[in-house]
Amino acid sequence: MTEEEALATVSIDNVDYYVADLSDNAKAQLQGLNIAMNELKRLELKKALLETARNAYGSSLAADLPKPAVKD
Repeated sequence: MTEEEALATVSIDNVDYYVADLSDNAKAQLQGLNIAMNELKRLELKKALLETARNAYGSSLAADLPKPAVKD
C-alpha cells in the first residue's frame, strides 16, 4: 500500500474515515456506492442528451407540419 492509499479518507455523514481502517465489507459497500453514484451521473447526462434530442425533433416536426385543416 502506498502512502497516498494509506492516508486516503472518505467522508460519511460529515465524519472522515481512513479507507485503510474500513472493514472489507465496508470497503465493498463503499465501492458499490461509488458505482451507483457514477451510474446515476451517467444516466443524468444521457437524460439531458435525450431531452435535447426530443426538443430538436419536436421543433423540426413542427416546422414541417402543413397548415391545419379548417373545420366546418
